[in-house]
Amino acid sequence: MRLISRGFLVLALISPAFALAQTGWQSSGASGGLHAEAGQIFALANQARAQAGVGQLQWDRALAAAAMQHCQRMAAEGPIAHRYGGEADVSGRAAQAGAHFSIIEENVAVGPSANRIHEQWMQSPGHRENLLSPDVDHVGVAVVAARGVFYAVADYSRAVQQLSAAQVEARVGAMVHAGGVTIARDPAPAREACALDEGMPRSAGAPPGFLMRWQDADLRKLPAALNEKLATGRYRVAVVGACPAHGDVGAFTAYRVAVLLY
Repeated sequence: MRLISRGFLVLALISPAFALAQTGWQSSGASGGLHAEAGQIFALANQARAQAGVGQLQWDRALAAAAMQHCQRMAAEGPIAHRYGGEADVSGRAAQAGAHFSIIEENVAVGPSANRIHEQWMQSPGHRENLLSPDVDHVGVAVVAARGVFYAVADYSRAVQQLSAAQVEARVGAMVHAGGVTIARDPAPAREACALDEGMPRSAGAPPGFLMRWQDADLRKLPAALNEKLATGRYRVAVVGACPAHGDVGAFTAYRVAVLLY
C-alpha cells in the first residue's frame, strides 16, 4: 500500500461519460450521503479512465460504506485528513466494512461541487495517479454536504475474492493438474506443510520430490519455480493444501498454499 499525503478546494490523498446503470453504481442508502454527487464522481472517474486507456472501476459497496464512515467524520471535523484520533486507517476501515483487497488507495477533498472535486483530483499528480491507476479495479465514493461545501472520499482497491481453504485448493489444484499430474484427494499433508515456515511435518510420511510454499493475493497463476518442476514430467501426483496467511498482512487479503510433488 502506498501512503502519500498532500495538502477554495482542499485535497488530500493516500496511494500504493457512462450512465450509472452501465458502471454499476447503486445508492448506498447511508444517511448524510449525497448519492447523485457520489455517482457523478464515480462516472467521471470512469470517463477519465476510458480516455486514459485503463480498465473501468467497479462499484464496491463495502468500500462505499468505509468511505461514507470517513466522509461523515471529515464533515464533522472540518479540516480534512485521512485519519483522525481513534479512527482506523483506510485499510482498516475498508476491511471492517467487509472489503477484501491487495491494494488500497484513497483520495479525499472538500470543494464546491462534485465536478470541481474531480477536476482538482485530475490536476493533482498524486490524486490523478490514484484515480487512473491500472492496478486498481474497484471503488467506493461518498459525498457529504456541510458548511456550504461538499466533502468527498474515494477509496480505490484491487479487489481480492474471498475464498475458503477448499476453494483455494480447488483453484490451485486445477492449475497443477493442467501440468500433467494427478491431484491427491486428501489435502492433509499439504495443509500441514503449509502451516510450517520450513520443512515437512513428521506425520507426512515419505518426503515429496518437491515442495513449494507461497503466499499471494493473486491465484491466477502458479509460481514460476513450480511450473518449471511440472514441466519436467518427473512427477505423477500432487497434494495441494491451503492454510491461513503467515506474517503481518494486516487488513490485506492473502492466501497461503503448499504443493507437494511426488
